[in-house]
Amino acid sequence: MYSGYITDISGIKVGHEQSEEGMTGCTVIICENGATGGVDVRGSAPGTRETDLLKAEKMVDKIHAVILSGGSAFGLDAASGIMKYLEEKDIGFDVGVTKVPIVTGAVIFDLNIGNYKIRPDFNMGYEAAKNATEKENRQGNIGCGMGATVGKILGPNNAMKSGLGSASINLGDLWVAAIVSVNSFGDIYDYKTNRQIAGVYDYESKQMLNTYKIMKGENKTLGFPMRNTTIGVIATNAILTKSEANKVSEMAHNGFARSINPIHTTLDGDTIFTMATNEINSDINLIGTLAQEVMSRAITNGIIHAESSHGLCSYEDINI
Repeated sequence: MYSGYITDISGIKVGHEQSEEGMTGCTVIICENGATGGVDVRGSAPGTRETDLLKAEKMVDKIHAVILSGGSAFGLDAASGIMKYLEEKDIGFDVGVTKVPIVTGAVIFDLNIGNYKIRPDFNMGYEAAKNATEKENRQGNIGCGMGATVGKILGPNNAMKSGLGSASINLGDLWVAAIVSVNSFGDIYDYKTNRQIAGVYDYESKQMLNTYKIMKGENKTLGFPMRNTTIGVIATNAILTKSEANKVSEMAHNGFARSINPIHTTLDGDTIFTMATNEINSDINLIGTLAQEVMSRAITNGIIHAESSHGLCSYEDINI
C-alpha cells in the first residue's frame, strides 16, 4: 500500500456517511476557505453536478466542496445536504442575502450490490459534511467506496469488491494528494509492478481473468454491463488558476490509464476534480505529473483496503 491521505493538504476536510444495508454511501471533500476548482470528464456515462461552472471562462472561481457519491443519479441529492450544512456555517459564495456554497460532484453506479432503495440523499450528505475532519484517514468500504466494485464484464457475479482509496506526495513544501472511488468496468493493476490486483474473477476456479481478453473473445460492440464509473479528487496546496486546475484534472486521468484497463469507455463516467488551496507557487507540469502518480497510488489503496461483501471477494481474500 502507499502512504498518505488527501487530508495531508492543509485546509482540506473529509467526511463520510454510508449504509451497510444499502451498501452505498458518500464522501465529501471540503475546503471551507474555498479552493480553485477544475474538472475533466473522460467517461461517456457520467453523473455529475456543477461541472460547467469549472470552465475557465465562467465567473465563480472557488468551490467549497466536492461530493463523491454512490446511488447513481439518485446520489446527487446528497449535495443539497452538504449545501445546507455549509450555509449554516456561513460558508459559500457571498450573494448579499446569504452565502451560496459551491458544491460540485459526481456519482458511481452501485445500486446492484445492496438494497437499491437506499441511496445517498439529503440527510446522508448533511451527515457526511457534519462528520468532516482534517484528521480523516479511512479507506476501503467507507463512504463512496461502500458499494464500489470492479471487473464487471461478465456481470456482478464475477466482479470483485473494491473501495475508496487515498494517497499523498510531497516535494518540500508542495503537496499533491488524491482520493478515489474505484468502481471501474476494467481490471486494476498496481502501476509500479503492472501486476493485476483486482478485476473480473472466476469464483469456481478461484482466479482472476482478463477483461481485455474477454472483450476480444466476445467480439461484440454492445451488451457489456453499464454499471461502472471511477471518480476522484486531486488536491494540492499550490496556487492554480481555473485553467490550470482543469489541466491538472486532465493529466491526472493518466493515473487512471496506468492503473485501470480498459478505461474511459462508453460504459464509464470517469471524472476527476481538482481542488487547489493556493498557498505556494509551483510548476503546473510538475503538479500534473505528481497528480498522475498519486492517483495511481490511491487506486491501489482502494483495492488493498477493500473488504469482501455480499459474496464478492476482495484483494485480501485472494492474496492471503
